[in-house]
Amino acid sequence: MKEIQAAVLTKLNEPLEIKKLNSRKLLAGQVLVKIAYSGICRSQLMEIQGHRGHDKWLPHLLGHEGSGEVIDVGRGVKKVKKGDEVVLSWIKSSGLESEEIKYDEVENDQVINSGKITTFSNYSVISENRIIKKPKVLNLKEAVLFGCALPTGAGMVLNESTMNKDSKVLVIGLGGVGLSAIAALLSLDINKIVAVDITKKKLDLVSSWGVENTINLKDNNFSKKFKNIYPEGADFCFESAGQVSTIETAFSLINSSGKVVFASHPPDDQKISIYPHELISGKKLEGTWGGAVNPDKDIPKMTKKICGNFDLNNFLSEPYKLNQINRAVRDLSLGKVLRPIIRMEH
Repeated sequence: MKEIQAAVLTKLNEPLEIKKLNSRKLLAGQVLVKIAYSGICRSQLMEIQGHRGHDKWLPHLLGHEGSGEVIDVGRGVKKVKKGDEVVLSWIKSSGLESEEIKYDEVENDQVINSGKITTFSNYSVISENRIIKKPKVLNLKEAVLFGCALPTGAGMVLNESTMNKDSKVLVIGLGGVGLSAIAALLSLDINKIVAVDITKKKLDLVSSWGVENTINLKDNNFSKKFKNIYPEGADFCFESAGQVSTIETAFSLINSSGKVVFASHPPDDQKISIYPHELISGKKLEGTWGGAVNPDKDIPKMTKKICGNFDLNNFLSEPYKLNQINRAVRDLSLGKVLRPIIRMEH
């Protein structure tokens, strides 16, 4: 049994509550991890805000990207051992699928539910198949990005698109996923890129990386500026802004044989509206599930391909403490930070 400090979602669209929990005896396929850092992504933000619809698991833990050190392992776990530094990701990898994970609140013995991975706590019980050994060249802070943002963003480019150096590429949304897509594109020496966002700071960042064309989506002359760069439209668009309107915009801006890959998660009650004839004419629209990544194989490859060319700290906020997590959630919601991270205390 391990006493844990955790941020718990008790009610939708309400602040997370910091609670003391007790872990249970590790079951088959379970790994106890001392969490070093946890990221917060837009998917978690939407879950907190209730945009995923009815939540039958309340109260429960959250967080699906992080890094840490293995403290103990349950029966049958072979992939990692005590003392290993690891990346924690919602994307399935090799290893056992854990049995059910639950915690007990210290003060009133209430049962707190958990998914196969949760990271908004200083210790966490995690399924073996959501854990990857951390590449040695990464520190624990950088490793957080390989739990969600980098695999998804870079995976869209590397695994779900076939392009060459002359391809005309559009990236809409410069959060962690969009920036990761741009990092992957630049690592392939693709330089015909238009980056789109509503925040000047993010547009300036990718300009400093070498992206020549950036447009603010709020610009009254947005369409004209885009047409001046790509008169016939883009060959590929990677969309991660998370809005129905931006997916629709992405589809309208590709050419007749172009392809949109989107990683965003609009609220459950919203639907995309597009012209069916454009699909018939040859346009393609696809969603991505974690960039079609095999974490065990792809994370080491992405580390070598991207880390040598980019300072990953550009993606990350100054760390928040766990008791500041609601401020971190708010800052992400307001666009004040690219990828808030929580540094755990033990």
